[in-house]
Amino acid sequence: MTDYFLGVDVGATKTHALITDAEGNLLGKGTAGGGNPTMTSYELFGRVVAAATWQALAQARITMPQISAAGFGVAGYDWPSQRGLTLAALDLLELTAPCDLVNDAVLGLLANARRGWGISLVAGTGCNCWGRNQAGQMGHMTGAGNILGEYAGGSELIARALHRVAYAWTGREGPTALSDAFIAAAGAQDLEDLVAGLTINRYVLDASHAPLIFDCAAQGDAAALELLHWAGDELGVMVITVARQIGVQQAAPDVVLIGGLFKGTPSLQDLVEASVRPQMPGVTFVSMQAPPVIGAVVLAMERARRPAHAIRQALLALQTQAPVTF
Repeated sequence: MTDYFLGVDVGATKTHALITDAEGNLLGKGTAGGGNPTMTSYELFGRVVAAATWQALAQARITMPQISAAGFGVAGYDWPSQRGLTLAALDLLELTAPCDLVNDAVLGLLANARRGWGISLVAGTGCNCWGRNQAGQMGHMTGAGNILGEYAGGSELIARALHRVAYAWTGREGPTALSDAFIAAAGAQDLEDLVAGLTINRYVLDASHAPLIFDCAAQGDAAALELLHWAGDELGVMVITVARQIGVQQAAPDVVLIGGLFKGTPSLQDLVEASVRPQMPGVTFVSMQAPPVIGAVVLAMERARRPAHAIRQALLALQTQAPVTF
């Protein structure tokens, strides 16, 4: 009897499903919209996961009862108290096989850490950090952003950058190239119009404008450079904190970097490394090579209690196939 594994990555803007066999052969995939239940509803979350999963099953030419185990990485799934609601929403799948749930940030770690454990650091629209040690114990930040004092996602960077622009207008600080960049992006007439428009929501600048900060920093703007150094320090503290939670500071963990901010210039990775290495000299920073949904398949295989060496072989097989695209 062939074992089949279902992995699903549920994000804020997209959902990916993948089905493989025990050897890591890709058999089917599916895609749907965002399904973070804390941003929408658990009902919508269930429907989105079902839509992506049914596509993958159809492509694999198997049925749900043939699935041996399933793994789900869910954006917004941060606390044990959410487990019951999340599992109940998956009833629509009529899944009878064992399954497991993790925060979606963990999937990038499972798919890309060389030994299957380490730390995942997310810097995209928001920021987050999760870790897993050699024994499978988890540690993590709250994922609540500036509400609970975790900064350095694109949203927080833009907020801080707007402070610097406002300081320049009031004379609290000197001029910054960020002003002209944001004036152009918002379509404002001048700096006063931009500041006025921001206060009454005529203009809105959000995380999607974070690359402008990197552009200004690359031109040598002092305020933009200071913001990126601040972000590097904030993210570095998250890595050190999670490493301490799970006891891997001196165990040379991999840190998997996830999110668009790590693609900017100057290199945010370099700034994070400068913050982390003095306390964790053996750390290795790893970029995302395999998509997170592969980590969901690894989670499913772990739930089925497949041997670690078999899981790693299957993972390597998936990573050496043609890139998984949706």
